[in-house]
Amino acid sequence: MNAKLNPDTGVTVNLGFRGYCGLMRIGELAKRTGVSVRSLRYYETEGLLRPDRSGNGYRTFTEDDIARVLQIQLFYSAGLCSGKIAELLPCVSGDHTHLVPSPEMTGELEIAKTRIQNQISLLTTSLSVLERVLAAAKGTDTAAVPVPARPVRRHRGIRV
Repeated sequence: MNAKLNPDTGVTVNLGFRGYCGLMRIGELAKRTGVSVRSLRYYETEGLLRPDRSGNGYRTFTEDDIARVLQIQLFYSAGLCSGKIAELLPCVSGDHTHLVPSPEMTGELEIAKTRIQNQISLLTTSLSVLERVLAAAKGTDTAAVPVPARPVRRHRGIRV
């Protein structure tokens, strides 16, 4: 709904919330980023997003928050936890189409890369053991599966 502020100037203002001054509420941000409202609230709790509040208490977001949410999603997909993401976000620039990491991020990113490589190695070992057990169970491998002399390292945080 549009209303004229001053009939002499011809200036109109959209009284609807959507698009007003570039602000959006949480549902619009969720729709535009493909991230659930619940996740956006979690990002706020973790300090990854800092929305303003309108007079009625609703969270208000800007176009810049779209880029921020997509950057957060990129870091999550890289295997980083919210704590590390909170540390790294100030070192990032860019928009919703490109991320420009700062050179200061390389140490943390190298640590994350090594952790993921270790997880891949452990999962590869697990897959090999499982394939041997399956082959023995199906009778395609007549050899018994050896039991290790010491406990095999378990994968924390990885669920199958």
